[in-house]
Amino acid sequence: MPHEQLVGTAPFIESIRASTTATADPPPRKVRRASRKGKSGNDLLFLALAAALLAVAVALGRSGRFTAGSDFGYWVGVAGGVAMLLLFLYPLRKRWRPLRAVGTTRFWFAFHMMLGIAGPLLIIVHSTLAFGSLNAIVAFSAMALVAGSGIVGRFLYSRIHHGLYGRRATLADLRAQAGLDSEEVRSKLAFAPAVEAELDEFARKASATGRHGLAHPLQFMALGWHAKVARRRCTREALRALRQRAAEEGWSDERLERRIRSRSALIAAHLVEVQRVAQFGVFERLFSWWHVLHVPLVYMMVLAAIAHVVAVHMY
Repeated sequence: MPHEQLVGTAPFIESIRASTTATADPPPRKVRRASRKGKSGNDLLFLALAAALLAVAVALGRSGRFTAGSDFGYWVGVAGGVAMLLLFLYPLRKRWRPLRAVGTTRFWFAFHMMLGIAGPLLIIVHSTLAFGSLNAIVAFSAMALVAGSGIVGRFLYSRIHHGLYGRRATLADLRAQAGLDSEEVRSKLAFAPAVEAELDEFARKASATGRHGLAHPLQFMALGWHAKVARRRCTREALRALRQRAAEEGWSDERLERRIRSRSALIAAHLVEVQRVAQFGVFERLFSWWHVLHVPLVYMMVLAAIAHVVAVHMY
């Protein structure tokens, strides 16, 4: 996918200096704030919840109160197997017209993710993590690979869609959300030329990182750290410039505090969105590669699970 420059057609600094500072602070941009805080917060919450449920499943499975062949262990395994089979309803709905009228895409995707967590957890409890045959080891390993792949896929999916349940994003969408094709960010930061220069430098660095993509993986992974460094520098310089202007124009403490909060939030949101634009193409490619890998893993898991069920009931 082609990568566009992150800065506009006119140089960033020159276009800022041609603007004037707004006299009133507009209402906060809820969409941008939600995008900034929501993704990382949701990812951490999801991982924490998954880790906690995994710990509970392992503890229950290793408690010694039942075995995989006991009545309880057997029916837990059946429940886990049914949950894994129901995972196929989500891709089936995309391809079978009668199912498209049942429920919403958001519901089916959430249902798919819930089963993708519940199924492996039930299988872990059923297995008690004690494997008596090669067949059981293969089936469990295939399930673990699919579950791990699903977690990775969820992360990549959220990077190229508008929220976890939203439509697929485009590079133009992200550029517009970041304000890269408008004068909004530039006019509001015209009072601090050093901030302009820092944002311009980060935009160039992010653009180069996005073009190189995975050819330089360390640079790609370090882009978030560079954004944090740029944020600290810009916020510090904006604070200094605002205090100087407040002293010159006799602002009240309340007005100064309001401007500080507004400009700090603007800088933080803009840097995050610039980073997202730069990484978008890479995440798109990774998601397509993930899909190519995930599908064979699912088929491998199904075949291993069938072989395991047949072996258990035959022998």
